[in-house]
Amino acid sequence: MPTGRRWARMTERPSETDLRFMAAAIRYAERHSGRTGTNPSVGTVIVRDDGEEPRIVGRGVTALGGRPHAEPVALAEAGELARGATAYVTLEPCAHHGRTPPCAEALIRAGVARVVVAAGDPDSRVDGKGAAMLRASGIEVTSGVMAQEARRSLAGYLSRVTKKRPEVTMKIAVSADGMIGRIGGGQVAITGPAANAQTHLLRARTDAIMIGAATLIEDDPILTCRLAGLEKRSPLRIVLDGALLSPLNSRIVRSAREVPAAFATLEVDDVEADAFRLAGCEIIACEAEPGTTRIALPELLEDLAARGISMLLVEAGAKLGRAFLEQDLVDRLILIEGQGVIGADGVAAPVSSDHLPESFAPTREYLLGADRWREWERREPDVSTDEG
Repeated sequence: MPTGRRWARMTERPSETDLRFMAAAIRYAERHSGRTGTNPSVGTVIVRDDGEEPRIVGRGVTALGGRPHAEPVALAEAGELARGATAYVTLEPCAHHGRTPPCAEALIRAGVARVVVAAGDPDSRVDGKGAAMLRASGIEVTSGVMAQEARRSLAGYLSRVTKKRPEVTMKIAVSADGMIGRIGGGQVAITGPAANAQTHLLRARTDAIMIGAATLIEDDPILTCRLAGLEKRSPLRIVLDGALLSPLNSRIVRSAREVPAAFATLEVDDVEADAFRLAGCEIIACEAEPGTTRIALPELLEDLAARGISMLLVEAGAKLGRAFLEQDLVDRLILIEGQGVIGADGVAAPVSSDHLPESFAPTREYLLGADRWREWERREPDVSTDEG
């Protein structure tokens, strides 16, 4: 994931202390992942070393909704103990005046002696300016510590800023014989309860979830997060339905007043669209691919990013999965491989672990009960420089 034109590359191996506390800041940032509006969920820890064991004296994570930012929260908790301390921040402190003063100024006023930063902020209002402001005030700045790990947790924000589209995660449950369902068979259970719970956690951490109309018509899913205590974190549900053929009695439509639902379509002015609106659904007007009746996915993703959606989960059927892969719009791929066999009447998965685009690299693998959860991420060029 690009990190910004003016961000400095890490040139020396970080100390074990820096790695330890930056890892703590990255973990802390995860607390509000997907819940900070258009702002990224950033973590900050303030560490003081008075000659004995270094200790955390302040912690902060971007507040729900996006403000206040992590740095002033951590500094407020640390109080006077921040003076002469080290701040570990997962994203370069902001340098511009918005609704709140720049976080770089807050660190300067607090009198911290050193700031350790993981990832650079590619926002043109920051992009090295935060680090420069700190250095100009005599604060030591170390950049690029655990940058890759931090960028992974900030991937949605970084994608929205650099690519003008959300980070796209495509998740597919695949049977042992490479199928994702059965023709005309409705929903088919492929994975067990442990993998299903992990899927619901993934939904809770994303801004929007997308399926195609064929999946809605065939399976009638509801696409909510049903983990105890996390029900309110169900994402916006988006159905890609160019001709608006989805049934009004589907579970997504029937629950639209409780959990937001939208239909991305080319048909926005007819009586059918009004019926969806009356049911509580949003209608997203889409452009068509030139010369076709298919929705133009890149333009739709740009529109979603413009409204602040940073993380999109695509629970792909065969057709939608192929479209996203063929148009190179997938950043992270998750295959959940079950042990059951569907057979000759199955619907073949659009991708398998043995046949992946060369641009993907494996990142994680888990055993969840009898199911294997495997993840790949797009290889991104390193565009960082030695400036900043």
